[in-house]
Amino acid sequence: MSGVQDKVQQHYDQVAEIYDSRYNHKRGRSYHAHISRHVMSCLPEGGMLLDLGCGTGLFVHRYSSQGGNAVGLDFSRGMIFRARDRNRDSDFGIGNAEILPFRDKAFDAVASLLAFSYLKNPEQMLAEAWRVLKPGGTLAICTLGRNLLTSGLPAVYTLGEVMRIRRVGMGAFGERYYAPDEMTGLFEMTGFREVTARRCSFAHLNLVDPLYSLARRIEPFVEEKIPSLAYNLLVSGRKPDH
Repeated sequence: MSGVQDKVQQHYDQVAEIYDSRYNHKRGRSYHAHISRHVMSCLPEGGMLLDLGCGTGLFVHRYSSQGGNAVGLDFSRGMIFRARDRNRDSDFGIGNAEILPFRDKAFDAVASLLAFSYLKNPEQMLAEAWRVLKPGGTLAICTLGRNLLTSGLPAVYTLGEVMRIRRVGMGAFGERYYAPDEMTGLFEMTGFREVTARRCSFAHLNLVDPLYSLARRIEPFVEEKIPSLAYNLLVSGRKPDH
């Protein structure tokens, strides 16, 4: 594992106990639910899902509660501990998304929420997702999108690290912000077809009120009419049947 990945793993081990307070209460719950709905819209119902970078199992819980089965993988032991506690009927493992410990053609779908940007070798992760997907299976990734609003975030995160702010994601991890054509190209180069890319999420968790409340109200309009202002990117593609 690279130095950057070691750093990311250490960070999420340290913040595992406060992760749910960010994403499973109040505004964090609505934010995660919003992203989850976008990802869910790309996935087959009732299939076997692999969630890469599953965190504390919030998306696994959502997918399972809607009739599917799911397996979660994360390289943070602290996150996996909490994911297992939340999802007693699902399986979880500690591992690297670039080297998946699963057999070929094992899953109907693979998803990843807000973890792809931290990968050192994204092409390898996509190749592994392709390998473990059944023919006709779907890959859906929600990752950090590159635009005017996100261009200054690395500097903010670096400052947060210097100030020792202990918050989820608040650190200089060298994360990559993707443009839609970059992600589309990566998917198609791997072999995925019917690739779509769209921007989502305008109400950032770190916005203070009343800005956050305002952003939430206008979020649907921004996503539909001014998508360049949305800061996450949702990309999906299908593995051909043959």
